[in-house]
Amino acid sequence: MSDELRPPLEESEEVADAIGDDVAVDAFITEGGPGRDGPEFLAPGQEPRWRTGADQPWDPEDVAVAEGRDPTPENIERARRELERDGAAVIERIVP
Repeated sequence: MSDELRPPLEESEEVADAIGDDVAVDAFITEGGPGRDGPEFLAPGQEPRWRTGADQPWDPEDVAVAEGRDPTPENIERARRELERDGAAVIERIVP
């Protein structure tokens, strides 16, 4: 049966049976991750394929600007204190 003529998976008998019996639905398993066996886990020490803003060094001036403040001496000093106190959490908080 072609994909165009196939009813939505949610309306199939297989899904209804799975809901009633709490069993897995193969189509959900195979399309839900990198492989049939589930998600891909990292080995200890292995780096993820994505990065966040906190993965790189930030200067207090950068933090002040990222927070939408002018890089005045007062704002830079406040940002420096935040970086010393909270580290990378400051960046994670302000950079999406």
